[in-house]
Amino acid sequence: MGSGSTDYALIQNDEEAGTSLEPVSGYSPSFTISKKLLCEFLGSVVLLLGGAGSAIINTQTNGALGIHGLAGGSAIAVAIVIMSTGHISGAHINPAVTLAFATFRHFSWIQVPLYIVAQLAGSLACAFLLKGMYNPDHLATGVTVPAGSTLQSLLFEIVLTAVLMFVITSVATDTRAVGELAGIAVGLAVYLDILLGGYVSGASMNPVRTLGPAVAARDFRALWIYFVGPVVGAQIGGGLYTLIRFKDHTERRKVFRKE
Repeated sequence: MGSGSTDYALIQNDEEAGTSLEPVSGYSPSFTISKKLLCEFLGSVVLLLGGAGSAIINTQTNGALGIHGLAGGSAIAVAIVIMSTGHISGAHINPAVTLAFATFRHFSWIQVPLYIVAQLAGSLACAFLLKGMYNPDHLATGVTVPAGSTLQSLLFEIVLTAVLMFVITSVATDTRAVGELAGIAVGLAVYLDILLGGYVSGASMNPVRTLGPAVAARDFRALWIYFVGPVVGAQIGGGLYTLIRFKDHTERRKVFRKE
């Protein structure tokens, strides 16, 4: 997404996926997509600072933050990113979200690989930044790994991500929803999900949250869960909201932006 009067807008609707750019300024498409990718990179860095960073701090302070502190760290980070960059890139900061938006025709498939690369690059960059900022021995506590069985954690990741994507699809794509509250709504969904699943699967809901810390800490236990679970869950959540929404075929659909 762009900045309204000074960018190119992805034009999307319920009949066909948006794959073209509508020029609304003198910026070239390549310059525009570069700005979006930088936002996704930086947004992923902030997300991981809040998520993995709060987990590391919780360990260093002998659990002073607790589950509410862990949930709050991720929720606040997500809300900040959406409110500060949502009007530029859409603030997906999650490959599962990007794929779901594309599946349900709210985002261009052409840009999906670029977004995912930027998001995962931000995850890796932030993980090594955290490794330098804090005690490297504590970095492992920022990695999401199953506390229960593999199947249980996979199920939690699917369900939690479905809840998150349901909320995201509502506030980001339905003009009847209060889009101005997107950051708060999505942040609250993240908060609730971590309260429910934080002590079971780690409540990653996002490959960005898991990949960087896993690589930096060299802890790849059940890594696949945190890719498969969020991707499947996002498809379910996006599909469920698409099923119940009222459709207006005269509206142009955009992700986290205004006209």
